[in-house]
Amino acid sequence: MAYIQLEPLNEGFLSRLSDLLLCRWTCRHCCQKCYESSCCQSSEDEVEILGPFPAQTPPWLMASRSSDKDGDSVHTASEVPLTPRTNSPDGRRSSSDTSKSTYSLMRRISSLESRRPSSPLIDIKPIEFGVLSAKKEPIQPSVLRRTYTPDDYFRKFEPHLYSLDSSSDDVDSLTDEEILSKYQLGMLHFSTQYDLLHNHLTVRVIEARDLPPPISHDGSRQDMAHSNPYVKICLLPDQKNSKQTGVKRKTQKPVFEERYTFEIPFLEAQRRTLLLTVVDFDKFSRHCVIGKVSVPLCEVDLVKGGHWWKALIPSSQNEVELGELLLSLNYLPSAGRLNVDVIRAKQLLQTDVSQGSDPFVKIQLVHGLKLVKTKKTSFLRGTIDPFYNESFSFKVPQEELENASLVFTVFGHNMKSSNDFIGRIVIGQYSSGPSESNHWRRMLNTHRTAVEQWHSLRSRAECDRVSPASLEVT
Repeated sequence: MAYIQLEPLNEGFLSRLSDLLLCRWTCRHCCQKCYESSCCQSSEDEVEILGPFPAQTPPWLMASRSSDKDGDSVHTASEVPLTPRTNSPDGRRSSSDTSKSTYSLMRRISSLESRRPSSPLIDIKPIEFGVLSAKKEPIQPSVLRRTYTPDDYFRKFEPHLYSLDSSSDDVDSLTDEEILSKYQLGMLHFSTQYDLLHNHLTVRVIEARDLPPPISHDGSRQDMAHSNPYVKICLLPDQKNSKQTGVKRKTQKPVFEERYTFEIPFLEAQRRTLLLTVVDFDKFSRHCVIGKVSVPLCEVDLVKGGHWWKALIPSSQNEVELGELLLSLNYLPSAGRLNVDVIRAKQLLQTDVSQGSDPFVKIQLVHGLKLVKTKKTSFLRGTIDPFYNESFSFKVPQEELENASLVFTVFGHNMKSSNDFIGRIVIGQYSSGPSESNHWRRMLNTHRTAVEQWHSLRSRAECDRVSPASLEVT
């Protein structure tokens, strides 16, 4: 072997400790450790490996062995010559032999510790789990996430939302004089006061001034120098229960002096926003929105009340709503009758400057693309919120019901000329919108039961574009 020849001690703790530190093989018979197992020639089955050990001997240990071999040979020749072993009569070692073995063992341990690196460097390569094939498939599902670069992040901004010239400006920081000079839409004078005794809010529309000249969208307007303004009042977010002043003919400085009350609790009124919309009336064209004023009621003293001059700002709603119609539908399969109830309408478009409107409703049954029957309600004078409560019945066999359509058209009665068109909807096979389709579907699913629903009126052009049944009626 390559290390210093030590006495083959059979007993003693020192012998077992030296063998344990310097050897890696264990003999089962004598419990001694030796690289060659020279103490006894045993078979491979009797040799037990103490492990686990690395597949190869570390380089620092190989270097130690070679240096120890050279150093020990010199040391054996010069300092500690080998002498025959002499045992004491009782079979034990002498004290000189024990001290020599101890000195050699301590020197070898210190030499190994000095040569061993204090912190070995381990090169660990990244481990990639997967199957080595032409097409790699992930072991676990993963969510693909897009990596946004700074350019992608800033590309999401919409500059027009932050532009000072945008129609959605924040005008809260501007004074009324600045708003008036910027938009030049005029000013509106109004007041508010809450009555705690009767629990209602009173809104008074007083006057307006410096309104702009009218705008004609289709060139049919005759007087381009004067407007016919009126004001619509509502408490946001509820736009259905709105009020409307009378129309002031041919003036840019209308005086209204009209009061309107809203039945609403005080705490609820403080959460609402007062919206005043100035509209230009045109008998031969659609009405045009001039401007609007919005006031959060939480910012004013409702009990004390007050009046203000406010500059008008542009409205995103350029067209005025045509109004709403409440209808009830009922079908009787046994009798083959389709019953229609025209209950009421509200906030209809005003068709007469002086009297508001004289509205009535025309109901027309269309089978496929053929007009079958026409009926109409009576007209009510001078109102835009008429109550009809009139019933009509049409004979429609059950096998023909799926091909039927009902066209409802609201007109303003006119004694001198043709009636003024206000709005239209179509319910049935060729419905004019999702709301109308939903009403018809509910009626088909609930026979013998009346189904009521509000409908927003649409323009003639919109109905003609989406419903073939609208093209078959006048």
